[in-house]
Formats: sequence, C-alpha cells, structure tokens
Amino acid sequence: MEQRSLPVPDGLVGERVDAALAKMLGFSRSFAAEIAQAGGVVLDGRELGKSDRLTADGWLEVAWEEKTGPEIVPVHVPELGIIHDDDDIVVVDKPAGVAAHPSLGWQGPTVLGALAGAGFRIATSGPPERQGVVHRLDAGTSGLMVVAKSERAYSGLKRAFKEREVDKIYHAVVQGHPDPLAGTIEGPIGRHPGHEWKFAVTRDGKPSITHYETLEAFPFASLLEIHLETGRTHQIRVHMSAQRHPCVGDAMYGADPTLSERLQLTRQWLHAKRLGFRHPGTGDAVEFESVYPADLQYALDELAR
Repeated sequence: MEQRSLPVPDGLVGERVDAALAKMLGFSRSFAAEIAQAGGVVLDGRELGKSDRLTADGWLEVAWEEKTGPEIVPVHVPELGIIHDDDDIVVVDKPAGVAAHPSLGWQGPTVLGALAGAGFRIATSGPPERQGVVHRLDAGTSGLMVVAKSERAYSGLKRAFKEREVDKIYHAVVQGHPDPLAGTIEGPIGRHPGHEWKFAVTRDGKPSITHYETLEAFPFASLLEIHLETGRTHQIRVHMSAQRHPCVGDAMYGADPTLSERLQLTRQWLHAKRLGFRHPGTGDAVEFESVYPADLQYALDELAR
C-alpha cells in the first residue's frame, strides 16, 4: 500500500478529484478515479469521490495499491503487415481490432504482442508495457506505425515526434461535405466532461491542429486527406465530429448508424495512409505507404456507386 499526504495546491482548488490526482501524482485519470472509488482519497478527514471538487487550504491523504502494468503477451496476428524491417526500426501495417500496446482493460491482441510472437527484438526504452512504442493508433484505426528496435531509434523517434518532424498522413471518410473543402481545424482537446473514455474540444485541453483536404466528394460523404500537426488521442475523430462531419462508422463520436450499416462498417473509416521521417540510424529521409484494407475499400466503393 502506497500513501501520500499532500496540501491542496492553489492552482487545483475547484478541480475534480480524479483530474487533480492525475496532475499531482502523475497517474492516469482513470487510475486516479479508481483510487477515489476505493475510498483512497480523504480531505481533512472527509472521504471524497472521483467527481468531488477540491477546496482551498485542505490537506489530502491519498492511499492506493500499486498496480503492475499489463504484460506483453506474444500472439500470432497474421493480418499484421511488416512494411519495413532493419536493425533500428520496424514499420507495421496495423489492422483494425489490434491495439498498439497492452493496457488495463484491453483484452485483445496488440502490435507489441504480435511482434513478440513473430520473434522481433524491440527496444527496452519506455514503460514496460510500451517498450519501443513511439506513437500509437486507436485500436479501431488501421494503417502505419513505426516501432523502435534499438535504443538510439527510440530516443531519436521520440524527439522527432515531439518536435513535429514526422509527416503523418491519414485518409478519412467523413459524413457530409466540409466547407471549405480544404482547411485547418484548431481546437484544444481534453477529456470529455461527461464521458470518461471520450475526448472533446475543451477550453482547458491541449492545443491541437488538424489540416485537411477533400480528395473526393460522394452524395453522403467525403474522402479527406488529413495531416496532423499535433498528435492528441482521438484527434481526427474529435476535430471532425466537432465540425459536424464525424468519421463514417464512428459511433462514439456521432456517426449515423444507418449509413454505417449500409456500408457494413463496424469501426471508423480512418486509415494511417503515409508515414515519413528521418531514419534514426542513417539520417536518410524515408516514407512508407499503406493500401486501404478490405472493409474500408468496400465502403468506399459503395459510396462511389
């Protein structure tokens, strides 16, 4: 059992307990909520729930059980494509239904598990359950990911992503027709105030910038090419939904279920199409491209008809 005694910082007065603990102790917000729900947060003798607000001049007593991270379980995922492999990196074509790495609550296959099952050696840098992972795709999003195999590749790629030196191009089919046909969406993204697992454009979110261009317009939807300047969780899905053009098939962010059913889509039409960066070992500029998987191509063909 871990315990901490903490004064309430002035800057967190009025903040929700789960959000405040995440900032004060470096926990994920979901783990902070679990601590509160288990009765592990006490303010001046009064037990607090996850949605209670901190008051000024208080003293927090926080107690929690240490939680070990989920393990990387080797697994055979024949659908995982190996686009490029060398001593420093492996670039994969991730199918939908596969997460980037293990996480609490995820029971399905992961990219790291698939690579371990195929005998790949991955960098040991990073948290144990995310070793070698320098960026992620949602489980329901298909396409290109690069994973570090060497320690120099991990540090070099992490820096490149942080400095926005990686070119990430996505293709998305969204409902309706964006106006203008090409443009930039800027809106800070943070946790959705009413849904723990969703994100939204919020006043206190992290700065987020999405550039888009319409490639083709259909009667009910548009195929967009999207360039991410930042890399927030669910960024494309949140920004397009905020513009009232959610990704087709994206039930979490407001997609029309009737259209999704007609197109036989069980996930968002979103694909990491191209990935370009300086190779962390050679310094050469490299670029990789992925074709649409069968379910996305089928939906696209149906829209064209």
